[in-house]
Amino acid sequence: MSTDPGLRRLALGTLLGAFRGEQAPAWAVDLLAEGMAGHLLFGFNIVERDQVATLTKSLHAARDGILIAIDEEGGDVTRLAHRAGSPYPGNAALGALGDPAVTRRVYRTIGAELEALGINLNLAPTVDVNTADDNPIIGTRSFGADPLAVATHTAAAVLGLQGARVAACAKHFPGHGATLADSHRELPTVDITSPELHSRELPPFIAAIEAGAKSIMSAHIRVPALTGDAPATFSPRVLNDLLRRELGFTGVVVTDALEMVGAAKYAGGIPQGAVLALAAGADLLCIGADIDEDITNACADAIVAAVQDGRLPLARVEEAGARVADLAAWTRSGDRTDREEPGLGYPAALSAVRIEGSHDRAAAPLIVQLESESSIAAGRVPWGLGPHVNGTEQVRVVAAQASPDDLRTQAGTRPIVIVGRNVHRLPGARALVDALTTTHAVTVVEMGWPSSWRPSGARAFITTWGASHANGRAAAETLGLAA
Repeated sequence: MSTDPGLRRLALGTLLGAFRGEQAPAWAVDLLAEGMAGHLLFGFNIVERDQVATLTKSLHAARDGILIAIDEEGGDVTRLAHRAGSPYPGNAALGALGDPAVTRRVYRTIGAELEALGINLNLAPTVDVNTADDNPIIGTRSFGADPLAVATHTAAAVLGLQGARVAACAKHFPGHGATLADSHRELPTVDITSPELHSRELPPFIAAIEAGAKSIMSAHIRVPALTGDAPATFSPRVLNDLLRRELGFTGVVVTDALEMVGAAKYAGGIPQGAVLALAAGADLLCIGADIDEDITNACADAIVAAVQDGRLPLARVEEAGARVADLAAWTRSGDRTDREEPGLGYPAALSAVRIEGSHDRAAAPLIVQLESESSIAAGRVPWGLGPHVNGTEQVRVVAAQASPDDLRTQAGTRPIVIVGRNVHRLPGARALVDALTTTHAVTVVEMGWPSSWRPSGARAFITTWGASHANGRAAAETLGLAA
């Protein structure tokens, strides 16, 4: 079957690609000129601001009306600041702070920075209600565990971003906050009833819609009551019946990355997933990070073939492409909010810190940072107190391999500050903390999502609600150790 150039252009108009490198390869620019919707930037595309601006200018030059997207959530998930950590505290800290006006200002500043760099679609905010303490992929990316509070901050974030004419993308519909699995690695299940879904997971998405969110991202999760065995991304009952008809969303439905195991394994591959997602009601297909020209073309070819053999209605592809084009047009019209507030994130992060117990600020401690893996969404970004302290000794250890006796000897008569992310679920961390509290004054600094666990012998438990650069600075200041 020969490829109709017009049909191929329609198919490309639903694809959000990606590429490696600090400059766009020729194929990535050529596909934009041919009609591809846009590209998603990752940390491997970013060195510094001038380089990003030059990169995006080269992409926009390929064709008017393209989308350049990024995952700039602030907090633990940052692309612009992946080399040092984000200057913003992230959603969990903003939720703990509890001031929607600050949330709006933070997102307005993020939006103004993105717009100045030529980026017009931010795959943020994360609006999942994090009801599972051990959620491996949402956690501090969430505004909290209370649906109504999350909804309030969601609306503020959307209004802040879009005031800068950067499209917001509320994610991950219909709600990834109750999972104990990572959809990058497997297909998680949220086994709840429809009333539970409506009362717990959906209020933030309703708030996003009411605030005018231009896009919403689908989740690669199973909700058996709605999706059966399929991910929500491939479910017409989720994307059409629930999101479109019941909730009244008229904007662009963006898929989470189709390369993720939660989608690709079910579909039988990325190109097959592209067809299933379009058929289910998605409009903009995020292919993923680890892709190239061949995979991108394979997705376009699969869409064309599905239309030609009748598996995918032409009208569905035309509808998706029209929504994407309308979104790109919106980003080029109207007023901008040119009101960046440099430094805003640091006082916000400090105000969000919570202290339980009593920490002795007068005594210089030994700082023990517990090594932990980064989530796939966050990637490897520096975190902790490292660059923020005033010369106080710091060591990094793997909790399960660390010797309490060695740490006691190293600390001597000094108190010990233990810094970690999700300390309660790090192998060996609880036992290490408990052992050290028998001989030393111990303060625990939790820079992940806190659980109900508290070490009984610790003098203080400090929660920063994130591990961004701003959160690290806030922790150092709270401890009285800031440089």
